[in-house]
Amino acid sequence: MSKRYKVGIVGLGAIGLQIARTIDRGNLSNFDLVAIAARDEKKAAKNLENFDHIPDITCIRNVCASADVIVECAPAAIFGTIIEETIEAGKTLIPASVGALLPYPDLIERAKSTGARIIVPTGALIGLDAVRAAAEGNIETITLKTRKPPNGLAGAPFLVENKISVENLTEAKLVFDGSARDGAKGFPANVNVAAALSLAGIGPDKTKLQIWADPSIDRNMHTITVEADSARFTMTIENIPTIENPKTGKITALSLIATLRRFTEPMIAGT
Repeated sequence: MSKRYKVGIVGLGAIGLQIARTIDRGNLSNFDLVAIAARDEKKAAKNLENFDHIPDITCIRNVCASADVIVECAPAAIFGTIIEETIEAGKTLIPASVGALLPYPDLIERAKSTGARIIVPTGALIGLDAVRAAAEGNIETITLKTRKPPNGLAGAPFLVENKISVENLTEAKLVFDGSARDGAKGFPANVNVAAALSLAGIGPDKTKLQIWADPSIDRNMHTITVEADSARFTMTIENIPTIENPKTGKITALSLIATLRRFTEPMIAGT
């Protein structure tokens, strides 16, 4: 028989709840949802009350202790606690807040000794397989251009600190041009895609990032351009934002579900 995996979810917003429902409905074979940590436990209990198998609603430490796989769908502010508990427990972490990984190279190294794993999902991006393959050779440059509706960028720390307004725009406005590392700091809710790309390729300091606020679009658009000794390629994806949170694309939750599915599939397409 195939191995069964116990899943814990930290964060029960739109993404976490969709993953929880998928598991509870039996649409992910050999997975059991055993524990959830949520900021608002009463709201979480209400959202879970019609589940066939109601998981424990508990703290982050207990989620990491009881589950084999921890899916992180939480605010970046508590990411440090999640990754520390997961690594020390020797479990597998699948993070949605990929940008929050960048300040923790020591914990990533620590995972080697505890047996923990961190699996970075493709998320709202495209083509990480090709980038990973090219990185086995020599990549000269990687550039990511992100375009978002202005309301999807409003409130980002970089914009607030630099007093950059994205209100009442009539044309596209370049609001950031720098490294993926700096972009992840300045736009923690917006550019997890840049962090994922950098981790698959040449690192967060060498990966170039541009962010545009564009009032002419209603989707989150990401274009990757790679120059390598093995290939030259450009890829573009247009993601439909969720109704609950315009900063997040609908495909993000589906990517996390697809990542879980790889654990038990008899055949896996893609590296």
